[in-house]
Amino acid sequence: MNDRALSSYHYELPPERIAQTPATPRDSSRLLVVDSPTTHVHNIFRELPNWLRPGDLLVLNDTRVIPARLYGRKSTGAEVEVLLLEEQQPNYWLALVKPGKRFKLGAEIEFESPQGQKIRATAIARDEKTGGRVLRFDLPEGQSLIPLLDDLGSIPLPPYITSRESLPAQYQTVYAQQPGAVAAPTAGLHFTEELLQELKAQQIEIAYITLHVGVGTFRPVEVEEITEHEMHGEWIDVSAAVVEQIQKTKASGGRVIAVGTTVVRALEGAAQQALALKPFSGKVNLFIYPGYQWQVVEGLITNFHLPGSSLLMLVSALVGRKRLLDLYQTAIAHHYRFYSFGDAMLVLPQDSN
Repeated sequence: MNDRALSSYHYELPPERIAQTPATPRDSSRLLVVDSPTTHVHNIFRELPNWLRPGDLLVLNDTRVIPARLYGRKSTGAEVEVLLLEEQQPNYWLALVKPGKRFKLGAEIEFESPQGQKIRATAIARDEKTGGRVLRFDLPEGQSLIPLLDDLGSIPLPPYITSRESLPAQYQTVYAQQPGAVAAPTAGLHFTEELLQELKAQQIEIAYITLHVGVGTFRPVEVEEITEHEMHGEWIDVSAAVVEQIQKTKASGGRVIAVGTTVVRALEGAAQQALALKPFSGKVNLFIYPGYQWQVVEGLITNFHLPGSSLLMLVSALVGRKRLLDLYQTAIAHHYRFYSFGDAMLVLPQDSN
């Protein structure tokens, strides 16, 4: 099979393997440990410290999911559903609008909170890449939409989560700080405060970057030749302090392990900007697939991803496509739970054999 063909990243997933609710407690989820090029171990996430060494560095994404799903009405009274994707400039948001085909430029939407607060948005442009609209929210100068979303919006769960039993807080990591994501960095959902403390007590270092998860993460690959897929840019912040932590870790023989594909794209994307890892704040659209030359990341904690997704291709670049699909079949056979609320996989650096 061809590593660069979309059809090579297909697998059959029984619908009952799609997790509808998160594990409780968070760290009771299962962990498939890929401990060498040919072996794996079934474990529980709370046992993560046993697989790491003092001096290793875990890098986490501290983005916070915003209540990005809004329901409003056009001036005609017709109901409209809006999914905010990213803020392009103050109070100008790229958004997906349903129903979208009949939604013309110049159309206005009014949103009303349960407390009776009303705000209005106007569609001012069309975005061809996403099929979305750019909405201008009419707010007083200096006022931001984000603080108002707690009253106006709801947390947007992925469409494959049809159960409504989970709480919005369960779709946030316990360390979420920087508001701006429209989907959670799901590999981080397995961590509890207690587990983070245990890791620190074992001299395992922890660092935080920010990548605001947007359409680049969940937009499907739609071209058979995957090299023709163009990632949508997402905003990242990799600070000087994190760069220094990574350099110290590598210099002392520690291993850099990314918690989630968003951390991978942030660190590798920042390194691509200057051909070496340096502090960077801005947009990156790095697409990682087999053949990619790694610069920063050595290991990875990740969930189980959708067939044909750019995330599956990213993990294949670290593990190998055939090996990864074999591991997925093992996970299915052992009743692992897949996708956002599902179980996790730890890919250890290959020097750990």
